[in-house]
Amino acid sequence: MRRPFMNTPEQLASLEGQQYLVLRPTAAVARAYELTQAPLLARAPLPHPHTGHITLRGFYEPERRAELANLVREWAAAQPPVEAVVEAVDAFPAPWQIVILRLARTPSLLRAYASLTAALEGTDLRRLGELSLDDWTFHLSVLYAKTLDADGWGLLESGVREEFETPPAETITEAELVWYEGRAEHAEVIPLRG
Repeated sequence: MRRPFMNTPEQLASLEGQQYLVLRPTAAVARAYELTQAPLLARAPLPHPHTGHITLRGFYEPERRAELANLVREWAAAQPPVEAVVEAVDAFPAPWQIVILRLARTPSLLRAYASLTAALEGTDLRRLGELSLDDWTFHLSVLYAKTLDADGWGLLESGVREEFETPPAETITEAELVWYEGRAEHAEVIPLRG
Protein backbone atom coordinates (compact mmCIF):
# COMPACT_ATOMS: atom_id res chain seq x y z
CA MET A 1 0.00 0.00 0.00
CA ARG A 2 1.27 3.47 -0.91
CA ARG A 3 2.33 5.60 2.06
CA PRO A 4 1.44 9.30 1.74
CA PHE A 5 4.15 11.94 1.79
CA MET A 6 1.99 14.43 3.69
CA ASN A 7 -0.97 13.51 5.85
CA THR A 8 -1.64 16.01 8.63
CA PRO A 9 -4.60 18.38 8.21
CA GLU A 10 -2.22 21.37 8.30
CA GLN A 11 0.05 19.96 5.58
CA LEU A 12 -2.86 18.95 3.37
CA ALA A 13 -4.54 22.35 3.69
CA SER A 14 -1.31 24.21 2.85
CA LEU A 15 -0.81 22.12 -0.31
CA GLU A 16 -4.38 22.30 -1.66
CA GLY A 17 -4.40 22.73 -5.45
CA GLN A 18 -0.70 21.90 -5.89
CA GLN A 19 0.96 19.05 -7.79
CA TYR A 20 4.47 17.60 -7.50
CA LEU A 21 6.56 15.29 -9.65
CA VAL A 22 8.64 13.21 -7.26
CA LEU A 23 10.86 10.15 -7.09
CA ARG A 24 10.27 7.81 -4.14
CA PRO A 25 13.27 5.83 -2.87
CA THR A 26 12.37 2.36 -1.58
CA ALA A 27 15.71 0.70 -0.73
CA ALA A 28 19.04 2.01 0.66
CA VAL A 29 18.18 5.71 0.32
CA ALA A 30 14.80 5.12 1.97
CA ARG A 31 16.50 3.32 4.88
CA ALA A 32 19.02 6.16 5.30
CA TYR A 33 16.10 8.60 5.33
CA GLU A 34 14.25 6.69 8.06
CA LEU A 35 17.39 6.25 10.16
CA THR A 36 18.10 9.99 9.91
CA GLN A 37 14.55 11.17 10.56
CA ALA A 38 13.55 8.96 13.52
CA PRO A 39 16.07 10.26 16.10
CA LEU A 40 15.49 13.86 15.02
CA LEU A 41 11.74 13.50 15.52
CA ALA A 42 12.36 11.91 18.93
CA ARG A 43 14.28 15.06 19.94
CA ALA A 44 12.15 17.64 18.14
CA PRO A 45 8.65 16.56 17.03
CA LEU A 46 8.43 19.08 14.19
CA PRO A 47 6.47 18.99 10.92
CA HIS A 48 7.98 16.56 8.43
CA PRO A 49 7.28 14.48 5.34
CA HIS A 50 5.95 11.07 6.28
CA THR A 51 7.84 9.32 3.48
CA GLY A 52 11.10 10.31 1.83
CA HIS A 53 10.88 11.75 -1.67
CA ILE A 54 12.94 13.67 -4.20
CA THR A 55 10.96 16.53 -5.71
CA LEU A 56 11.75 17.29 -9.34
CA ARG A 57 9.11 20.01 -9.78
CA GLY A 58 6.14 21.62 -8.10
CA PHE A 59 3.11 22.97 -9.97
CA TYR A 60 -0.07 24.88 -9.34
CA GLU A 61 -2.49 23.58 -11.96
CA PRO A 62 -5.69 22.48 -10.22
CA GLU A 63 -7.72 23.04 -13.40
CA ARG A 64 -5.21 21.48 -15.82
CA ARG A 65 -4.05 18.42 -13.92
CA ALA A 66 -4.91 16.11 -16.86
CA GLU A 67 -2.71 18.18 -19.18
CA LEU A 68 0.11 18.09 -16.65
CA ALA A 69 -0.29 14.32 -16.20
CA ASN A 70 -0.06 13.77 -19.97
CA LEU A 71 3.17 15.77 -20.14
CA VAL A 72 4.64 13.83 -17.21
CA ARG A 73 3.70 10.47 -18.78
CA GLU A 74 5.41 11.47 -22.05
CA TRP A 75 8.50 12.60 -20.13
CA ALA A 76 8.60 9.35 -18.12
CA ALA A 77 8.28 7.20 -21.27
CA ALA A 78 11.65 8.58 -22.44
CA GLN A 79 13.30 8.83 -19.02
CA PRO A 80 15.78 6.13 -17.93
CA PRO A 81 15.83 5.03 -14.27
CA VAL A 82 17.50 7.50 -11.92
CA GLU A 83 20.45 6.76 -9.64
CA ALA A 84 20.03 8.44 -6.22
CA VAL A 85 23.11 8.68 -3.99
CA VAL A 86 23.02 10.36 -0.56
CA GLU A 87 26.09 12.50 0.15
CA ALA A 88 25.24 13.98 3.55
CA VAL A 89 22.77 15.06 6.17
CA ASP A 90 22.63 18.80 5.58
CA ALA A 91 20.29 21.77 6.02
CA PHE A 92 18.79 24.68 4.17
CA PRO A 93 19.48 27.68 6.44
CA ALA A 94 17.05 30.35 7.62
CA PRO A 95 14.57 31.41 6.42
CA TRP A 96 13.74 27.85 5.22
CA GLN A 97 15.20 25.90 8.17
CA ILE A 98 14.85 22.45 6.66
CA VAL A 99 16.99 19.42 7.54
CA ILE A 100 17.72 17.46 4.37
CA LEU A 101 19.53 14.48 2.94
CA ARG A 102 21.65 16.07 0.20
CA LEU A 103 22.01 13.98 -2.95
CA ALA A 104 24.95 13.69 -5.32
CA ARG A 105 24.45 15.24 -8.74
CA THR A 106 24.49 11.90 -10.55
CA PRO A 107 24.38 11.97 -14.36
CA SER A 108 20.94 10.31 -14.42
CA LEU A 109 19.50 12.76 -11.86
CA LEU A 110 20.88 15.71 -13.84
CA ARG A 111 19.45 14.23 -17.06
CA ALA A 112 16.04 13.74 -15.46
CA TYR A 113 15.87 17.35 -14.28
CA ALA A 114 17.19 18.74 -17.58
CA SER A 115 14.87 16.62 -19.72
CA LEU A 116 11.91 17.69 -17.59
CA THR A 117 12.94 21.33 -18.06
CA ALA A 118 13.05 20.75 -21.82
CA ALA A 119 9.61 19.08 -21.76
CA LEU A 120 8.16 22.07 -19.86
CA GLU A 121 9.64 24.69 -22.19
CA GLY A 122 6.99 26.07 -24.45
CA THR A 123 4.21 25.31 -21.98
CA ASP A 124 2.53 27.82 -19.71
CA LEU A 125 2.14 25.36 -16.83
CA ARG A 126 2.58 27.24 -13.56
CA ARG A 127 5.64 25.97 -11.72
CA LEU A 128 6.39 26.52 -8.03
CA GLY A 129 9.82 27.52 -6.78
CA GLU A 130 11.55 26.39 -9.96
CA LEU A 131 15.31 26.88 -10.12
CA SER A 132 17.81 26.28 -12.89
CA LEU A 133 19.71 23.01 -12.92
CA ASP A 134 22.85 24.82 -11.74
CA ASP A 135 21.02 26.27 -8.74
CA TRP A 136 18.96 23.23 -7.70
CA THR A 137 20.08 21.17 -4.71
CA PHE A 138 18.81 17.60 -5.08
CA HIS A 139 17.57 16.45 -1.69
CA LEU A 140 15.02 14.71 0.47
CA SER A 141 13.45 16.98 3.11
CA VAL A 142 13.69 15.32 6.53
CA LEU A 143 12.35 17.90 9.00
CA TYR A 144 10.70 21.33 8.64
CA ALA A 145 12.01 23.49 11.47
CA LYS A 146 10.77 26.94 10.42
CA THR A 147 8.87 27.27 13.70
CA LEU A 148 12.11 27.14 15.73
CA ASP A 149 13.59 30.41 16.93
CA ALA A 150 17.13 31.33 15.86
CA ASP A 151 18.75 29.69 18.89
CA GLY A 152 16.74 26.47 18.56
CA TRP A 153 17.47 26.27 14.86
CA GLY A 154 21.17 26.97 15.42
CA LEU A 155 21.41 24.06 17.87
CA LEU A 156 19.55 21.68 15.59
CA GLU A 157 21.41 22.70 12.44
CA SER A 158 24.87 22.47 13.99
CA GLY A 159 24.17 18.99 15.31
CA VAL A 160 22.85 17.38 12.12
CA ARG A 161 25.45 18.03 9.42
CA GLU A 162 27.26 14.81 8.60
CA GLU A 163 28.87 13.30 5.49
CA PHE A 164 28.19 9.62 4.72
CA GLU A 165 31.35 7.50 4.67
CA THR A 166 29.59 4.94 2.50
CA PRO A 167 26.93 6.85 0.54
CA PRO A 168 23.60 5.00 0.38
CA ALA A 169 22.55 4.54 -3.24
CA GLU A 170 19.68 3.05 -5.19
CA THR A 171 18.16 3.12 -8.65
CA ILE A 172 14.64 4.54 -8.87
CA THR A 173 12.46 3.16 -11.67
CA GLU A 174 9.19 5.05 -11.08
CA ALA A 175 8.05 8.63 -10.75
CA GLU A 176 4.95 9.81 -8.94
CA LEU A 177 2.70 12.67 -9.89
CA VAL A 178 1.24 13.72 -6.55
CA TRP A 179 -1.62 16.19 -6.20
CA TYR A 180 -3.54 17.69 -3.32
CA GLU A 181 -7.27 18.07 -3.68
CA GLY A 182 -10.15 17.96 -1.23
CA ARG A 183 -7.67 18.03 1.68
CA ALA A 184 -6.25 14.69 0.59
CA GLU A 185 -3.11 13.46 -1.16
CA HIS A 186 -3.56 11.60 -4.45
CA ALA A 187 -0.92 10.05 -6.69
CA GLU A 188 -0.32 8.36 -10.00
CA VAL A 189 2.72 6.06 -10.14
CA ILE A 190 4.40 6.27 -13.55
CA PRO A 191 7.14 3.85 -14.64
CA LEU A 192 10.36 5.29 -16.04
CA ARG A 193 10.86 3.41 -19.27
CA GLY A 194 13.63 5.16 -21.23
